[in-house]
Amino acid sequence: MKNIICLLTVTIAFCSCSHRSYAPAYGGGGSYKVRKINPSTGWSEGNNGGFESKKENIKQEERVVIYNGSMTLVVKNADSVNAHLSRVAAKYEGYILTIGTESSTIRVKAIYLDKAMGEIYPIGKLKRKSVYGEDVTEEYYDSKIRLDNCNKARVRYLELLAKAENVEAALKVEKELERLNREIDVLEGKIKRLAHLSEYSTITIHMEKKVKPGILGYVFVGLYKGVKWLFVRG
Repeated sequence: MKNIICLLTVTIAFCSCSHRSYAPAYGGGGSYKVRKINPSTGWSEGNNGGFESKKENIKQEERVVIYNGSMTLVVKNADSVNAHLSRVAAKYEGYILTIGTESSTIRVKAIYLDKAMGEIYPIGKLKRKSVYGEDVTEEYYDSKIRLDNCNKARVRYLELLAKAENVEAALKVEKELERLNREIDVLEGKIKRLAHLSEYSTITIHMEKKVKPGILGYVFVGLYKGVKWLFVRG
């Protein structure tokens, strides 16, 4: 009976790791900075060099934001653009994700996003460019709190397993441990992914091949420029 009561107690603790949520402790608007995330622990670095683990310590400047960029270029040769992208990625401590003739994607350290994009678009004719951010603070810290609760529940399950009085009780606890371990793996992977994406910005480059006009095409291009010169002068 004692084992059953303990099992129910631990099960309730485990359930809390799947349903607790975090209400972000920041207001809208205003300027802020994104704190550096420790990928191994998932917590932001505090002023004392340690890592804060209480949700009440999550302040406005600790937002976890993913910044990405996108641009469309008209280019003569996709190969030369891709070679340039490789150099830009290496220069700004990043790496290549995909390389293609129509689009390529690289990642650079988020703090260098603007500089990296500034070195990419001059290689072709820029048609459009955008930079956008996604605030994943609530998702990040909610996953972190759930992971902490799951780890605590796992410790209790291991203690209960060591005190199991028979095979049936041990099998029940082991089954719950397997389920809990899967949940922990998922949460750890999610936290590491969000931390990585907040540290590295993704830049997607869409490439359109520059079309060379034929013989008649040059005639019409010249005619167009001549008419434009007559009617539009500034």
